Amino acid sequence: MDLFSNMLLGLETALSIHNLLYCLLGVSLGTLLGVIPGIGVLAAMSMLFPLTFYLDPDTALIMLAGIWYGTTYGGSTSSILLNVPGTPANAVTCLDGYPMAKQGRAGTALLMTTVASFFGASFGIILVMTLSPLIAAYALKFGDAEFFSLILLGLVTASSITDGSAMKGLVMTLFGIIIGLVGADLNTGVHRFTFDRLELVDGVSIVALAMGLFGVSEVISSIGKVEKEAISTDDLKLRNMWPDREEMKRTWFPMIRGSSIGSFFGALPGAGPGIAAFMSYAVEKRSSKHPERFGKGAIEGIMGPEAANNAADQTAFIPTLTLGIPGSVTMALMLGVLMIHGITPGPNMIAQQPALFWGLVMSFWIGNLMLLVLNIPFIGLWVRLLSIPYHLLFPAVLVFIAIGTYSLSNSPFDVWCVLLFGFMGYVMRWARLSPAPLLLGFVLGPMMEEHFQRALLLSRGDFSTFVFRPISGVLLAITALVLVWSIVSGLSRKVPPDIDEE
Repeated sequence: MDLFSNMLLGLETALSIHNLLYCLLGVSLGTLLGVIPGIGVLAAMSMLFPLTFYLDPDTALIMLAGIWYGTTYGGSTSSILLNVPGTPANAVTCLDGYPMAKQGRAGTALLMTTVASFFGASFGIILVMTLSPLIAAYALKFGDAEFFSLILLGLVTASSITDGSAMKGLVMTLFGIIIGLVGADLNTGVHRFTFDRLELVDGVSIVALAMGLFGVSEVISSIGKVEKEAISTDDLKLRNMWPDREEMKRTWFPMIRGSSIGSFFGALPGAGPGIAAFMSYAVEKRSSKHPERFGKGAIEGIMGPEAANNAADQTAFIPTLTLGIPGSVTMALMLGVLMIHGITPGPNMIAQQPALFWGLVMSFWIGNLMLLVLNIPFIGLWVRLLSIPYHLLFPAVLVFIAIGTYSLSNSPFDVWCVLLFGFMGYVMRWARLSPAPLLLGFVLGPMMEEHFQRALLLSRGDFSTFVFRPISGVLLAITALVLVWSIVSGLSRKVPPDIDEE
């Protein structure tokens, strides 16, 4: 069957009334849970998982997929308005989205993140439709050595996600890796840095870390502020939310680059939208002619990452459905739905279950269009949140953070961790240290360690495996170039501009 026939077959499945209703339910729940900080997609999908026993497999997957990519749309709302990431993948949106809100441009930021999300999702869907077999085969070439080198490149690049020197960024990245190493070693089971606390055996919660560094630290730093920006009804009109022509020109290439980065990382098992968003932000800041704008409300700082994490949401289905390799716990739930219904995911699934595969892919278009219709009319409502006085708004934010964090594992210890990281985030603000490299180091550090150990086991302790495997060697070479570039550019900035005038 050609692509057009497959699309028609998928539309026939996706446009059934039954599937449309469950798609709307999924994206609506996803958006709502994305707006509420700390709840997350996994909690929602876990609660609704038993419902899938009584649904057809295509309907169940369409609903769960709607929740999956719907949370990324909604997660940018709280990131921009409150500096509290709705999901870990939206954490990097805080860096420029919240400064835009403080400048009275929250409506513009929310509208453009919705546009970027739809653009990135569309880019990812097109790749799923046209390049699934090719990308799946390419992803299989990534072994442990390649993943280690790729993650190392990401960590070095993360040093650029900061207003200070690259050295500060690297220090914060290393600090994040140290926090990520807390818990039981995956290979030996030895407890590391747990201080005999059972709550730390599974490691530090990423939700507690993100909520504390971004959300609670913002509440602490805002204590004593009572003045609010006046919100005019004219500012909430759609035509006034669009950026000016010069800003619009600066949005296209970040969206294209972000979508490309997100599609690549989404197709890699174990990567995901969070890594894609951070990498996109780092690339945008490195490639910008005015990197000083980042962190102060640069529109590129929200367009690239939001396009990246939404593209990754779509292409994450490629290894899950075509290889049977779940890239995350969320994708493992998708596989669970298939296996419960007696369907084996893998290379033969597209041929054996064409209606299910193409119905799910075409539902992505429908779900993202629904999200576009759901999100844009509510932008004015979300912006009005900024008119609520601080003494009412921020206690409510703290309550939502506490409830969301506690609901993950029913542990008061996680709530205390949020408070601890909140104070740490406040101190980091005072010292002008960016939390973004720390968060990326926390996410990627344990993954890098796991792939490093496994690569050495497979090569029997031969370190040359990282250099002589072609993809891994190229990635290490790029990492070295990035390091040299960072050092040279850092030294050149310290040279006085009038040094040769005498």
